[in-house]
Amino acid sequence: MKPSHLDYYFWLNSDWAYLGADRLEALARRQNVAIHYKPVDLPDVYARTGGVLLGQRSRERQDYRVAELRRWCRKLGVPVNPHPAHMCPNADQASRIVIAADLQGLPVAALYKAILHAEWCEDRDISSEPTLREIAAAQGLDADALLRAAAAPDIERRYRQYTDEAVAAGAFGSPSYVYAGELFWGQDRLEMLEEAIAAA
Repeated sequence: MKPSHLDYYFWLNSDWAYLGADRLEALARRQNVAIHYKPVDLPDVYARTGGVLLGQRSRERQDYRVAELRRWCRKLGVPVNPHPAHMCPNADQASRIVIAADLQGLPVAALYKAILHAEWCEDRDISSEPTLREIAAAQGLDADALLRAAAAPDIERRYRQYTDEAVAAGAFGSPSYVYAGELFWGQDRLEMLEEAIAAA
């Protein structure tokens, strides 16, 4: 039987998740599969899987990231600032807000994309609670209620659970997609992900 969903592990600071977001949604519609949105604590994932945070990487690796990011932006027609004013701040609260919204059945895709857009296209600080309130309100959501829900201990537990699940599934970066037990890392693997879903 064809699995009816895919697990999507992503960081709320991931420029690559932002570049793949719309294409992932389109893929899911074409293949009639649900997306289980699972924000993760990527620094924790890195610490457990041998990853290195961007600022700690060699200059060569940092420069190549910028070159590759610009290529993908041109290819997709999606502008991204490789060096935003607030680059990769703490994303824990943003992650909990997305999880809380998802559990309430709110439009989680639009919300998480708006958070990523704020960082990578608008130079906004997504670790700032006022910024997150503004983003939620701009999506037509009750920002106060959503932030209260996001502060609940069970949301933090679920955030840690998603992070543990990602590592258990073999994920080591963002975005990571898991379908029928098979891991696909990176928005540049979306075509292969779709082929696997179609073949199932």
